[in-house]
Amino acid sequence: MSHGNSQPKTADIVIIGAGVMGASIAFHLAQRNPGKILVIDKDHVGSGGSGRSSALIRMHYSFPPEVQLAVVSLHVFQHWREVVGEPGDFRKTGFVRIVHPNESARLKLNVEMQQGLGVNVQLISRTELKKLEPDWAVDEVDLAAYEPDSGYGDGAGVANDFLSRARDLGVTYLPKTQVTAVRADGGRIRGVVSDHGEISAPVVVTATGPWTRPMCQNAGYDLPIENEYHQVAILKNAPAMKGGGCACIDSVTATYFRSDGQDKFLVGDFYGQRGVDPDNFPQRASDDLLEEMIERACRRIPKLENAEVMRGVTGVYDMTPDSRPILGEIPGMDGLYVCAGFSGMGFKISPAIGLVMAELLLDGRAKTVDIAAFRPSRFAEGQPIKAEYEYKDD
Repeated sequence: MSHGNSQPKTADIVIIGAGVMGASIAFHLAQRNPGKILVIDKDHVGSGGSGRSSALIRMHYSFPPEVQLAVVSLHVFQHWREVVGEPGDFRKTGFVRIVHPNESARLKLNVEMQQGLGVNVQLISRTELKKLEPDWAVDEVDLAAYEPDSGYGDGAGVANDFLSRARDLGVTYLPKTQVTAVRADGGRIRGVVSDHGEISAPVVVTATGPWTRPMCQNAGYDLPIENEYHQVAILKNAPAMKGGGCACIDSVTATYFRSDGQDKFLVGDFYGQRGVDPDNFPQRASDDLLEEMIERACRRIPKLENAEVMRGVTGVYDMTPDSRPILGEIPGMDGLYVCAGFSGMGFKISPAIGLVMAELLLDGRAKTVDIAAFRPSRFAEGQPIKAEYEYKDD
């Protein structure tokens, strides 16, 4: 039964999953010393989606609570050393959001909403965008949103930093430990069963991305999470390309992209194939699909034509019907909390998610940002999230 350190028999809070979410929750809980906290991962820290994340950091959302979560998170990324005690790896490159020309009015309204919530963002014209990014072809862009303070980070690094700080604060971490079931009795959580024995605990948080649905099904609740396969290309800059430019989400080409250091470039896709097994998906990206995606990005950055593909990264998104996270307690299952369904945009809000989940667990509700709209029961209640000025590819 023992594997290096013998597994505790009891805990006050068990967190399943040591990615950016589980690690952030552990870190934020540990600040408040609520007893014995246990983080369990079937592999090791950041080995799921976090280590494969494109790690964009941006504030542009159409749903106000998401903007608020992003604002709180950016502050943490900017002050990583003071908050987390590690050097951190936030690269400030600036960020641009390009929408379909017929959605410019929505872009304006969303930018106004974001400014009202404290985001440093402005609308820029085609001329200003061309000046900012001379390598981009922007003839059809009327307006774009520009965030000078945004950029990108490092998914595995963030998970590692949060977890190592949480361990300094007394959190116990069990890697290579598979949770096989959540134990419940009379509508109350009693703990978890793992391949190394049982642990009794009154509170269990599952922060397990694409593995969340089966985990909750096992406890008798079905969450509408579908897994989606994604591929990202890492390119070596073409000789004439300017390095280190803005990150961008571009609806027109249905790609997102960012610089990767001074000499590399990352391109990702909006959509992917559904229904993939998170334990058994292609680890090698398909050359044809990468080529097709890079071709679309070339419409925006013609110089990419001559960039050499260094490698592909593959991964799995945990998608919900409204493409927004599921945060909160499972109805009729006292003590079982879910933090999943991030639909490909979890990394950038992970610092704030840890904070609001810690508040929910310890204070009964999230105070920093109201997360009631993200409750797990919203789909069964017929109340998926719909933002006021949503883009058609939001």
